[in-house]
Amino acid sequence: MSLHKPSKWPLLQILLRLQILMSYHLSSMEGGTLRITEEIMMDGLSGVGGPVVNVNKLSPSISDPIQSDCVSLEDSVPLVLQAEGDVVIGGLFPIHYLATQPENFYSSQPQNTQCSGFDHRAFRWMMTMVFAVGEINRDSGLLPGVRLGYRILDSCDHVHTSLRAAHSLVNPNHRGAAGRANVETGPETEPLCLAGASIPAVIGLASSSPTRAVAHTLGPFRIPLVSYFATCACLTDKRVYPSFLRTVPSDLFQVRGLVQLVTHFGWRWVGTLGTEDDYSRYGIQAFSQQLKEQNGCIAFHLTIPNSPSAAELGALADILQSSKARVVVAFATEGELFELLSTLSQRNVTGIQWVASEAWVTARLLTSPQFQPLLGGTLGFAFPGTYLPGLAEFLLAVRPSPHPGSEFVNMFWEELFGCRLEFGQEGSGNTTVTRPTNLNGVCTGAEDLRETLSSYTDVAQVRISYNVYKAVHAIAHALHQLMQCDSGEDRSGMGRCKTNTSFTPGELLYNLKKVNFTNQFGEKVHFDMNGEPVPLYDIINWQKDFSGKIRFIKVGSYDGSAPLGHQLQIKESLVEWTKGQSQVPVSLCSVPCPPGTRQAARKGEPPCCFDCVQCADGGISNKTDSMECTKCPDYYWSDRNRVRCVAGVDDFLSYYDTMGVILVTLTLIGVVTTAIITAVFHRFRTTPIVRANNSELSFLLLLSLKLCFLCALVFIGQPSVWSCKFRQAAFGISFVLCLSCLLVKTIVVLSAFRATIPGSSVLKLFGKSQQRSLIFCTTAPQVCLCAGWLSTAPPFPFRNPFNQGTTGKILLECKESWPPGFYLVLGYIGLLAVICLLLAFLGRKLPDTFNEAKLITFSMLIFCAVWLSFIPAYVSSPGKLTVAVEIFAILASSFGLLLFIFVPKCYIILLRPERNTKKRMTGKTSK
Repeated sequence: MSLHKPSKWPLLQILLRLQILMSYHLSSMEGGTLRITEEIMMDGLSGVGGPVVNVNKLSPSISDPIQSDCVSLEDSVPLVLQAEGDVVIGGLFPIHYLATQPENFYSSQPQNTQCSGFDHRAFRWMMTMVFAVGEINRDSGLLPGVRLGYRILDSCDHVHTSLRAAHSLVNPNHRGAAGRANVETGPETEPLCLAGASIPAVIGLASSSPTRAVAHTLGPFRIPLVSYFATCACLTDKRVYPSFLRTVPSDLFQVRGLVQLVTHFGWRWVGTLGTEDDYSRYGIQAFSQQLKEQNGCIAFHLTIPNSPSAAELGALADILQSSKARVVVAFATEGELFELLSTLSQRNVTGIQWVASEAWVTARLLTSPQFQPLLGGTLGFAFPGTYLPGLAEFLLAVRPSPHPGSEFVNMFWEELFGCRLEFGQEGSGNTTVTRPTNLNGVCTGAEDLRETLSSYTDVAQVRISYNVYKAVHAIAHALHQLMQCDSGEDRSGMGRCKTNTSFTPGELLYNLKKVNFTNQFGEKVHFDMNGEPVPLYDIINWQKDFSGKIRFIKVGSYDGSAPLGHQLQIKESLVEWTKGQSQVPVSLCSVPCPPGTRQAARKGEPPCCFDCVQCADGGISNKTDSMECTKCPDYYWSDRNRVRCVAGVDDFLSYYDTMGVILVTLTLIGVVTTAIITAVFHRFRTTPIVRANNSELSFLLLLSLKLCFLCALVFIGQPSVWSCKFRQAAFGISFVLCLSCLLVKTIVVLSAFRATIPGSSVLKLFGKSQQRSLIFCTTAPQVCLCAGWLSTAPPFPFRNPFNQGTTGKILLECKESWPPGFYLVLGYIGLLAVICLLLAFLGRKLPDTFNEAKLITFSMLIFCAVWLSFIPAYVSSPGKLTVAVEIFAILASSFGLLLFIFVPKCYIILLRPERNTKKRMTGKTSK
């Protein structure tokens, strides 16, 4: 999967297309041979037609004098592995994985692309195709009477070399690259380019970029291209690649599986590594997008350039070493990763959890001891492996030979054993393959492959080779249908196929798309509407065995056709992680936010980099890495750790609270004190000091004060419907009655003072009946106001969660349906208090022996001071303290009235009885 700039190979295709179209001017052929006309050309471009392949006569005639040659610009002859047959299948394999980037100046003949780096695994793929063809030829039931042949070339895993190989493949006489593969040999001919291709189908290639180039070239001619390893999702587009099929699933499914694998282990901060080819570009783009949809982030994306310099490799290694991302997903081949991984190994880099794509997850090239500390524990997707009976024996029987057509085997032999064959590559005329320079000694050709350990001989579980095997058998089954083969035996003891029938590659493509059979391993082989198989993968883990060698251990599977949630199956206990750890590696930009907190994004950084902020009061998060906190429902509140909502505790001023006990005690003291004073006044009701100020008013005032004390008890305890209604009415009426009595008492004092003036009749005009009427008239408005208020919009019990965040409690209170009602009640009380204060203030200078007005003045000053301070205290007090403040105001004002008005009188009655005489009260005693 070598890098190639997209801008160069389309130009090469355009030149190739122009060259191909010139071949359509070939005139008609005679003698039952192939006839190329404009009609056939159009059929090949638009339908299932294409160049006609006659099984009995494949070589076109050259009897027509008008011809057009396909001119090769290279001086070299491509190496080919071939075998003759009635139908010849083409093959393109990356036998070499490195190719130099040619520098074309367009003013001279293009340079040859030099290939190097022999790939033992790709050589096994090629030999598997040879093995499969031989197996089919020995099967008398699949293609009876028809012998398959093959023509295989090296693609060098590069766009340029792949296109050149494809052109040479479908033009068998191209520069002597291939011989004939006919039942009846015809005369040698000049090449007919793609229009005269004798190859009805091609198996290849491995990498996506070369595959796209070749598929784009073969597509208009309906020549089937069946890939065994090109997984790019871009190849799914049948409008661009109409003749492309593959026995390997699209990267679309692999990417989905990799994303599920990464998210399964909680890796949200992941790096990606790839190259500039289509396989990496499309794969990493899809992976990044789907990972972001799963709340994951890409820490970095590194691209390995083509033929990287030491400085470029060092820069890539620096990023891998310094990043906090400990998981790296690599979309590349082993050849492309080799140099970078070598650099990392030289630096002794460890601790990176590698996630491999199918391109390199089973590559033996990277399992050498130098890579084990770096790549041990690698996890990745691989195609399902199987054991192919007879393949191992076939591969071990391969031997070098000096005969033409054995060049690939000879290269493999020299590369594997590190020696030089005497016949080697000399005389092949090939200049596109660089021969190794580190060969020591001479090979005898009798070396034993059983004594070697390489990816070539490791066939216990073949994967890509199995895809090649399935591709060959799929083409064979398509030919079986196309040639109407009879699997049953005829009189001669053999089944037969109609070998005298011509067919086009397009017709083979049509039948290939309809292939549906079950092979000897029980797998159902077929292609969907996009020409792709069922997406099945094994999850492979790189583990050391007892001998210290890396083994590919299956630890799970992925079935892209299974329902969501059942696609990924993995046994975590079987996984060996990087550095031999048994615990799952952690790869996060930020530490996960524990329950009770939420993520707070950092400005200018990816979503995976965040700070953890505790949930606000009333909010919870009961899982790790919550994006937002969940607000608790009404009357529920978050606990101290902000992980669950708890029911709020109802809170009210209870009789059992310390504050409640204190207030109840003060209330009882006030009631008892009022009762004692009432008893004292009743006992001494005939004394002058009691009779002097209208004893009836005194007793009514004491009764109202007792009610004021008692109404405080209604404010204590759990609010109910009746208590919410009764408390404000009791409070309002009790205090209005008390103030009415004080008002009348003050008026009586002033009237008595005025009565001492000669001729005054004030006292007669304000008798007891008038006093009672005034008390009734001043109390009745408050009674009416309370009655109307409580009947239309009464207060009601309410669970107030306002302070739940600070106290964790829900306040049970009486909520005012109509707040102005309460303020009117309070305002009327204030009005009476102000009037009473003003009248008492006017009588403050009465004779000392008649100081009732002075006492009322002091008491009213305290009353007004208490209720003026009540308003801000009431508004600012939290929770149940609001009720406590109101009770305190009631008690304070009641005690003020009681103590300033009645205690001085009790003092005289009980302790200074000598002053409780009529003479002393009238002030007529001598001094």
